[in-house]
Amino acid sequence: MSRRIAMLTYSVKPRGGVVHALEVSEALARRGHHVELAAMARPGEELFRPTTLPVHVVRHVPLDVPFDERVQAMLAAYTDGLRPILSAGGYDVVHAQDCLSANAALALREEGVVDQLIRTVHHVDDFTSPSLIECQQRSITEPDHVVCVSRPWVERLAGEFGVSAGLVPNGVDARRFRPPRDAVERAGARRSAGLGRKLAVLTVGGIEPRKGSLCLLEGFAALRNTLPERDPVLLVAGGTTLFDHRHELDRFSARARELGVTRHVRLLGALAPGEIERLYRAADLFAFPSVKEGFGLAALEALAAELAVVASDLDVFREFLHDGESALLTPVGDGAALAAAMARVASDELLRARLRAGGRAVVKAYGWDASAGVHERLYRSLAARERSMVR
Repeated sequence: MSRRIAMLTYSVKPRGGVVHALEVSEALARRGHHVELAAMARPGEELFRPTTLPVHVVRHVPLDVPFDERVQAMLAAYTDGLRPILSAGGYDVVHAQDCLSANAALALREEGVVDQLIRTVHHVDDFTSPSLIECQQRSITEPDHVVCVSRPWVERLAGEFGVSAGLVPNGVDARRFRPPRDAVERAGARRSAGLGRKLAVLTVGGIEPRKGSLCLLEGFAALRNTLPERDPVLLVAGGTTLFDHRHELDRFSARARELGVTRHVRLLGALAPGEIERLYRAADLFAFPSVKEGFGLAALEALAAELAVVASDLDVFREFLHDGESALLTPVGDGAALAAAMARVASDELLRARLRAGGRAVVKAYGWDASAGVHERLYRSLAARERSMVR
C-alpha cells in the first residue's frame, strides 16, 4: 500500500540526521511511496544535494538575540512554515528526525493538524541551554512512536527516559561512496586535494567536542613524530551544525600551534557531496575519535570507499565495526592509542587489506533500501494499530 509521507528535518546541511532523512525518503519513494521532505534553511540556502523528491524549505532569518530566544524563534518559524504544508498534504505519516522538527510537529498535533507523530532519535545531546533541554525532552517523551538508529540508544531511551523505542537501520549509498576505480582515478583525486606524496588522514564532521577533535589533534601530532618521512596531513571536512562551536575551534587552533602542526592541518569546512566523495578516494586512512555518536554514518561511508578506519571504541561503533576486522578501535579520548593505531594502518599493507575486506562485508549489510523496508513495516504496523484502536 502506497503512503503519503512527510519527512521532517531541521537543516539542509549534510549532518547525519539530515542525510538519513533524505536517503530513507528517496528509498521509500523508489518503493512506491509519495514522500515529501521538509527542512529549515536560511535565505539562499538549499538542500546539500539535488533530489527528485518534493522539498519544502522553511526559511528563517537568525535573530541577533540570546541563544534561547533564537531557538524559540526558530521553533516558531518552523511551526508556522509547516502548518500550511501539513494541513494541505493529506499525509498518512509525519516523521521527524530531530528535536526542532519534532517540537514543531507536536505543536501542530495539539492544533489537530497532525494526527500522529513518529520521531527518530539519532542521539541525545548534552545540552546546557534550557530551551534545547526542554525541546529534546519533549521530542523524546511525547511523540506517538519513537525509533533509534542503534541498539545502545534504544537501551538509553528506556533507561533514562522510560521510552520504549524501535530500531531502524542506517545505510550507505555504495554507488557514491566507492573506492577509486583505478590508480589513475586515485591519483586524480589526490592531485585535486593537493596531497602529493603526503600521508592523508581524513575525518568528516568538523571541529566540535562530540567529535573528539582535540584528541584527534593530539593523535595526529604524535603520528607526525612517528612517521615524519610520510609527512602526514590532517584533512577535516564538514562541520555545519545548529550550534556555535567557535570556542572549540579556538581551542583546537591554539593547541595546533602549541604542537607545531598548524600548517599540516587543513580545515576544509562544508564541501559539496562530490568533493567529499573524492576526498574519501584520495585519503590514506579515516580517523573518527568521537566521544558520542548516534551511529556514525561517516565511518560507514569510509568503509564503502574501502578506506581503513580508526575509530573510538564506542558501543554504537561496535554495532557495525569489529576491532581488527573492519576497523581499529581505540579508547575514547586516548590520543596516544589513536596515533599508534593510525601508524599501524599506515605502515601495514596486510592490515589495510584485511580491514578493507572486513569493511566490504559490513557495507553489504547496510543498504538504504533495507532501511526503507524497515520503515515501511513500521508505518504499516502503526497504521494497523491505529485502525484497531478506532474499532
